Amino acid sequence: MNLNGRSTLVTGGAGGLGEAVVRSFAAAGASVVIFDAAADRARHLADELGGSVLAVVGDVLSETSVGEAVEVATGLGELSAVAVVHGAGVAARTVNRDGTPHDLDLFQRTINLNIVGTFNVVRLAAVAMAGNEPDEHGQRGVFINTASIAGLEGQTGQVAYGSAKAGIIGMTLPVARDLSPMGIRVNTIAPGTMGTPLMRSMPEEMQEKLVSTIPFPRRMGEPAEFAALVGHIVENPYLNGEVIRLDGALRFPPK
Repeated sequence: MNLNGRSTLVTGGAGGLGEAVVRSFAAAGASVVIFDAAADRARHLADELGGSVLAVVGDVLSETSVGEAVEVATGLGELSAVAVVHGAGVAARTVNRDGTPHDLDLFQRTINLNIVGTFNVVRLAAVAMAGNEPDEHGQRGVFINTASIAGLEGQTGQVAYGSAKAGIIGMTLPVARDLSPMGIRVNTIAPGTMGTPLMRSMPEEMQEKLVSTIPFPRRMGEPAEFAALVGHIVENPYLNGEVIRLDGALRFPPK
């Protein structure tokens, strides 16, 4: 799908991976709505890129907030690509070292942000996409969701985060099948260790440990490489219902 002149939406668009996708979509000639809870960062990026790049501040768990973002995006053109890049998690074990159980509220919040938040965006944006005119391949739109290899091989302390990302992986094929009659594709990227600003802020010793088990290239992935994969998914009409690892052949050890 050619994004030139079309409208796009990026959740978590003010963060490291999301920002790279925003820049990539804008460079492809698309209008972009940055949907993020981080108001200052989102507005700063929109101001920097200018043109048809707008910031909408809100919560992916709010039907009202997501509806507003979709409305703004459709006001800029046919909403044709949505990259769902938000998501976070905190390390905690099922039973902590001090013998206390994993905090249930923390587990629920992690599940809600990742699984429910992703589905909320997809279900509402898909309604708007379904009204688009199909392109020469019969496509009306494409979703790119973001999981993690932790959703496939979660480490010690990743029970909440791994479960949440596994949920995103698990919804990929059934949602793709649900939306296929409408000409809407759905794919998921499962990144490994990516060099976001958060990861780069860690002590050098910790960063070296994190990349030591990555076969090749032995480094963190770059946000631009994530955005390049998003771009390929958008452009390749035969990619649908897939979960694609982006990890330099990394396989997480148990801890």
